[in-house]
Amino acid sequence: MTAGISRWLFCVLATGQALVADDVVVEEWPHFLGPHMNATTRETPLLEKWPEKGLEVVWEKERGEGYACPVISNGRLFYFHRLDRKETVECREPKTGELVWSFAYPVEYQDRYGFSSGPRSSVVADGDRVYVAGVTPQLHCLSADKGELLWKKDLAKEYEVPQYFFGYGPTPVVHGNRLIINVGGKVSPEAGGVCVAAFDKMTGKALWEVEDTWGASYASPVVAKIRGKACALVLAAGESKPTHGGLLTIDAETGEVYDRFPWRAKKYESVLASSALIIDDTRVFISECYELGGVLLEFDESRKSKPLWKQREFGMHFMMPIEKDGYLYGFAGRNPPDTEFKCVDLKTGEVMWTKDYRWKREDGQIEGLFRASLLQAGERYFALGEDGLFTELELSPEGSKELQRTRFFTAREAWTMPSLHDGLLYAVQNTVDGQSGKKRRLICYDLRPEALRSEAERLEPTQ
Repeated sequence: MTAGISRWLFCVLATGQALVADDVVVEEWPHFLGPHMNATTRETPLLEKWPEKGLEVVWEKERGEGYACPVISNGRLFYFHRLDRKETVECREPKTGELVWSFAYPVEYQDRYGFSSGPRSSVVADGDRVYVAGVTPQLHCLSADKGELLWKKDLAKEYEVPQYFFGYGPTPVVHGNRLIINVGGKVSPEAGGVCVAAFDKMTGKALWEVEDTWGASYASPVVAKIRGKACALVLAAGESKPTHGGLLTIDAETGEVYDRFPWRAKKYESVLASSALIIDDTRVFISECYELGGVLLEFDESRKSKPLWKQREFGMHFMMPIEKDGYLYGFAGRNPPDTEFKCVDLKTGEVMWTKDYRWKREDGQIEGLFRASLLQAGERYFALGEDGLFTELELSPEGSKELQRTRFFTAREAWTMPSLHDGLLYAVQNTVDGQSGKKRRLICYDLRPEALRSEAERLEPTQ
């Protein structure tokens, strides 16, 4: 999961300024949260001014059900969805969409709330292997070059994982030789099962297991150093009466549990779906949108946490907030229309400002960003709204300014975070487009500056 710099000899931007190799940064996107596990990438430069007619579509493909994010690694794009009654992993050429291989297996699952019956988690790419955990859940390890099955585990059967509200959801994370996953097995108020496990990524053998009653949430684990020690930060929260859940801080190497911080609404139909945001070696931000909001935790030398502040008005439903220059930015709230874009002082938790990104169209209909996904690329900030609006924003503690806006599609449930690699942006349309009538699609948009686009056609970058 290493970053790379694309090395063109040089090219000239529209401004006439020469662009040398050190000015062009390309990073892989091996996990749905990006190369740094926080919705950020160092990718630069990108197209400054978007065409009036919208970003150019490089390619698009009809797709099946699910909310997975495409990931890109070693010159391949990997995508996970449900076609007919099979969960399917596809490997495609990132620049053309051409299918390289596919791997599928039968699955029986019906969402009891009427949402998509496809997978919630995304592929994880790691060198010559890819990993994927389905909605039932079944865990597979495949070869990245040919899609050959290397090993698999039926987590539902092995660990007695219940269906939960929306099926199984968290995406695994790779750390060294370990594949760490919020299993959420055999959960009951009285006795827990294996809540979190680390498997040998080469064989699938369990290396350590953590038993807990908290279960599996819809937030994906992340690994970061806390007080100098690599820790798995797992927001665990399954379906339970009474509700329980929160942040488990676990030694990524040994499975030792350092800390257990409860953070879950009392409401039965509530989930944790926004992954932990690592601020630094001692501070972590977590949130939920139903009752408690957000909290900034500080860890002592024993890696025990204490809240520095709590902010009820800054709770994310599923998006990852962005930290910039000592402030947090995020689309806080549970459902439209109560979701608003907010800025919070990282030191105090004070809400600096609130902005409602909604507009009235010419036909009188209201559109907006609502529970949008934020994406930082270099020093630029983008948001994909949940009905297909895509914007660039300027962020500061004084306020937010919309720099430009375009519409990718008009379709609800655009809850999948977009991915960005080599100047190409990949967005997922999860329902039928209400204007064009086009079915669910995986769409590649061109965000490359014209000069780099022309140069890329002549010279392939090396990573």
